[in-house]
Amino acid sequence: MSNHVNDTTILNNGIKMPWLGFGVYKLSDGGEVETAIHQAFEAGYRSIDTASIYGNERGVGKAIRDSGIPREEIFLTTKVWNSDLRAHRSLEAFEESLERLGADYVDLYLIHWPVEGGYLDAWRALEKIYESGRARAIGLSNFMIPHLEDILKMCSVRPAVNQVEFHPWLVQPELLKFCREQQIQLEAWSPLIQGKVTEIEAIKTIAEKYGKSPAQIVLRWNLQHEVVTIPKSSKSHRIRENAQLFDFTLSPEDMSTLDALDQGKRVGPDPFDFHF
Repeated sequence: MSNHVNDTTILNNGIKMPWLGFGVYKLSDGGEVETAIHQAFEAGYRSIDTASIYGNERGVGKAIRDSGIPREEIFLTTKVWNSDLRAHRSLEAFEESLERLGADYVDLYLIHWPVEGGYLDAWRALEKIYESGRARAIGLSNFMIPHLEDILKMCSVRPAVNQVEFHPWLVQPELLKFCREQQIQLEAWSPLIQGKVTEIEAIKTIAEKYGKSPAQIVLRWNLQHEVVTIPKSSKSHRIRENAQLFDFTLSPEDMSTLDALDQGKRVGPDPFDFHF
């Protein structure tokens, strides 16, 4: 179990990945994303999650370089976007991401969505990138069990990570079980239900019991499910608060209460039905 902000899980290829990361979705390139990352580093985060579609890879790369933290101490993730999958240009997209990041390598490169007719070809491209050493691990995002089965049937390098929407309204126990069995680390995006955790009475009640915020309760719940989690915020006090998860443990009863909030309800697109 994770007991410190720098604790790591070990991926199926032996690479260490922090349990807690910092997401930069919707943070604008330049000052906003750079300031947020500097605040995240000050709070102890060492994992940064971006994507080509976020439009902020340049700012992410600059913040990392300006931080003074050795590059090998930072875990950097980016992703290939759907238009590049459809154009079968994942290799070129990776080169463009590296150029924007000003980086020689990334720690994790993901296929952002399971674009029909595109993701198997893209996985072959990611395997070439992995074999070149310029991505220390490769994985998937928003892949459900049938998509994962397609990849596992044809891959020569097994996916290390699957990043999906995961929170108390969308627990996806079958997907969590499948990924564990296949040694694919599940990672949560939108772990705080786009801020809606503050409105859910059961979460607020548990938060009062532990003297924590609803966000801290839900992020701790993620970690106790052994799910890597990447909350995002542009507010310095939230960035710090979201990293303060390691001085308490949720009881089995409270874990079960949070699990029981599952409604199969998404706040993001359905991986089986998306049109972008």
